[in-house]
Amino acid sequence: MGHEISRTLSYLLRHGANEAGLSMDAAGWVPVAEIERRLKVTRGQLEAAVASNTKGRLELRADRIRCCQGHSRAGTPVTLEGLEASWCPYEGDDRVFHGTFLEALTSIAKEGLLPGERTHVHLAPARESPVGKRANVHVMLGVSVERVRACGLSVWESPNGVVLARQVPADAIVALDTLTRRAETQKAQLRALFGLR
Repeated sequence: MGHEISRTLSYLLRHGANEAGLSMDAAGWVPVAEIERRLKVTRGQLEAAVASNTKGRLELRADRIRCCQGHSRAGTPVTLEGLEASWCPYEGDDRVFHGTFLEALTSIAKEGLLPGERTHVHLAPARESPVGKRANVHVMLGVSVERVRACGLSVWESPNGVVLARQVPADAIVALDTLTRRAETQKAQLRALFGLR
């Protein structure tokens, strides 16, 4: 039950707030009472759903609940500024990571990492991190936080440890590791796309 509620909450709070008529603020917070009524759940069930969310996406504070990150540009009233004001500046200078698929690499090499339908690009603070990257990807891109900042872009960290930026310029991508046999057979060409040796 907690897992089911967690999945429903993640969808509503990241993508479906407008459609559901929730009064969400610019940082993604929704009154708990609205969620209790909408989902017909108790406070205890909400607390269990937040605790069982394996990626720590859900945040419950007093009479408000939200997803920490991962919001759609459409479907919610969140703003870039509202979300960023609720996160901490990312303090690390080490490389961060973004997992992706072979089909996306040509456009990433030209345009960098763009958020697409989301508000921000998601990055993982470590290669093996459980948060900030997709599962079952073909390659892992290493991103220089220093180069992102040198382009005048801020880097943020959400409460669940996901590293976020509005975009990542292509020249901030400093490493490419292959994760599948298919990607390994193309490794030299893929690395060449990004000017990597």
